[in-house]
Amino acid sequence: MRLPASNSLFLRLSPSSFGTPAVCRLTGSALLLWFVTACKTSAPVVTSAPEAAPKPVVLSIGSNKAFSSDEFFDSFTKNQLSADSSQRTDIRSYLDLYTNLKLKVLAAEQSGRDTTEAFREEMATYRKQLAQTYLTDKTLVEQLATEAYQRMQQEVRASHILIPVAEEAIPADTLAAYQLALATRKRLQDGEPFATVAKQVSKDPTVSRNGGDLGYFSVFQTIYPFENAAYQLPVGSLSAPVRTRFGYHLIQVNDRRPSRGKVQVAHILVRLSPSAEPAGVAAAKARIDEVYAKLKAGELFETLARTYSDDAQSKNAGGKLPPFATGQNVPALEEAAFDLTTPGSYSPPIRTNYGWHVLKLIERKPIETFAELAPALRQKVATDSRSEAIRQTMLQRFSRDYNVKENEAVKQAVLAKADSSLIQGRWRMPVNPDPSTLLTVSGAGGFSLNVPASKFFTYVQQKQLPRTETGLTGQGIIQRMYSRFVGDQLFAAEEANLEKKYPEFRALLAEVRDGVLLSQMMEEKVWERSLSDSTGQKQYFEQNKSKYTYPARAVATIIEANDDKLLAETKVRLATSPYALKRSAPDLLFEANQTALSPARRDALFEVLVTMVKNPAYVLDVTASRDANEKDSTSAGRLRSVVTYLTSNGVQLARINEKDLQGARSNGDAARRVSFTYLTTSKQDVARVLSGTVTDAVTITEGIFAKGQNAYVDELPWQTGSKSFAKGNKVVQVTISRIDQPRPRTFAEARGAVINDYQAYLEQRFLADLRQKYPVQVNEEELKRLLK
Repeated sequence: MRLPASNSLFLRLSPSSFGTPAVCRLTGSALLLWFVTACKTSAPVVTSAPEAAPKPVVLSIGSNKAFSSDEFFDSFTKNQLSADSSQRTDIRSYLDLYTNLKLKVLAAEQSGRDTTEAFREEMATYRKQLAQTYLTDKTLVEQLATEAYQRMQQEVRASHILIPVAEEAIPADTLAAYQLALATRKRLQDGEPFATVAKQVSKDPTVSRNGGDLGYFSVFQTIYPFENAAYQLPVGSLSAPVRTRFGYHLIQVNDRRPSRGKVQVAHILVRLSPSAEPAGVAAAKARIDEVYAKLKAGELFETLARTYSDDAQSKNAGGKLPPFATGQNVPALEEAAFDLTTPGSYSPPIRTNYGWHVLKLIERKPIETFAELAPALRQKVATDSRSEAIRQTMLQRFSRDYNVKENEAVKQAVLAKADSSLIQGRWRMPVNPDPSTLLTVSGAGGFSLNVPASKFFTYVQQKQLPRTETGLTGQGIIQRMYSRFVGDQLFAAEEANLEKKYPEFRALLAEVRDGVLLSQMMEEKVWERSLSDSTGQKQYFEQNKSKYTYPARAVATIIEANDDKLLAETKVRLATSPYALKRSAPDLLFEANQTALSPARRDALFEVLVTMVKNPAYVLDVTASRDANEKDSTSAGRLRSVVTYLTSNGVQLARINEKDLQGARSNGDAARRVSFTYLTTSKQDVARVLSGTVTDAVTITEGIFAKGQNAYVDELPWQTGSKSFAKGNKVVQVTISRIDQPRPRTFAEARGAVINDYQAYLEQRFLADLRQKYPVQVNEEELKRLLK
């Protein structure tokens, strides 16, 4: 459960969060799309050049496919720059790879794969993705992300007065709102108290209880024009009227402080309605006081949360809430959370509009670095209210490249269709919309985009929303929608014209096209068959059995420890199985003659259940006892209650060792209990427990090793036995339990390698058939020129 801050419904934004066989197979055309976009090293540049003479051809395939030296060399250069230096190839070897790719693409084209509806849809999707780079101002996005990060370092406390006026309001209403804002500002400058004036003038729905004080907030928590003013004003100063889509604001900055970062807490909520009767208020207070008293008496917060909390979303997680920053939660809870300084500490009961809470601090987190937050910040600035600034920058650029010519008569006829139904969001387009051209967008090189009136009608019907502001008219709304529509057509024109305008985009799209076709052909001819053709796999295995043999191998266990003491302790723990962890859970205590699980015992036992579920290799010793005054069967009853609870919640009986001590423990409370000890069947669990908080203080490696696969095993004589030695800052014990002599692998053992090899075999056959069908010719003279 996240408790949203609600200082201002129209200003505050919702809080958002800123963390088989080894088959050699591509992941498809999505991988190529990533590759070609990753290869992009500079912003697009508009180019225009006179028609050039035919370029020299370096490669011809079949009768009608020729590739110029330039396009081949560009591909070679790009892939060399993007590849790992250890995997780079020379130009002649790359020509073979390039030829093979073009052969597969040609085969796809000849089979008509580039004409299918599925192919066109896939290409349209990739084109849309590639186009986004050209339809946004990356420099401005980066500037806004940097600005946002800088603002995250501070929290601002501000008050405001809202004088609402819609963006589509008639000029007279807009002017009246502005004049009222100026008159109100004059009252404040003359010394009238801000809260008093705000309650008289402001239409912010929260003003009656906060006098216009929004509390502390940070970046992204108000709309961008408001945020700009708040961060630019000195403390104590008053802004001029600030226009947003909600109207005019007068903003007074009251304080600034360094960011407090994020905090994560758990809470126990006793829900209380704001309209509760006195008896309900008293009952809620008594219940939260009971919780607080139990906490002070030493009971676990998580257990109490599961028992008492009314927050259904968090109670089963011990009350844990998502991390939050200033302005993302209700103020009272927020302040109490940030007042906690020590992880594990908890607050006294606090009251919010949700009810009563007790909080436990989990951790405090400082603001992450810009490098960590940059991807989320870039996405955020491109989608929040800053996106309008980015849009306007792009429209200014497009307006220089394209000319918009409106058909004035059609425009006026279209705008005249607006009526008051637009205000309710119920406007319907004409039954037979005008097919005439509403506007034309034209650009260089003969580019032209005709936009019919019917497209605008569709746009209005889809984009309209019910409006509640006063002073709106259908004409005002449709005029603003038309202005927005024209801007959208400029974006559409730019997107449609990308291939002509940017050669680089055209080349990227061509590479993606080839990648999609290549992926389809490889899927059909190689990948799918290599996986599904079990008969072919076995035939290939039988014909190449000598390739699939195991060399001599040692079955070994290697223990690395930071010192001799840890190594000795590890050896002791591993001496018997299951392995001792020396880890236990708190005992369950019972009243005399009681065997049933009370709610409190179930809560305590839940922790044991969680531990067993999280650690599937754990084995649990469950030991039950009684005192001398109880019946012999009492300890067995306690044991059965505990085991039944665990097995009914998913713990296998085979993982539980039951021990009934009868009356072996001393008399009294200490004898009436069930105790728990954890063991494990996993050596890795032993290593983790012994390492504690020191990473890799103990590591245990088990495996079957051939020569050259493990340096420690290689140092020993090739025979069974154990040896301990120092290596660097570690002490090591290597135990070789068996030596396996060389032998052939079975098909099942070799299947992964067989599939890889069979895939390569199928691809070679496929390429051989293609080279026979489509003869390949290389212009050696041109290739030699490229080699220089």
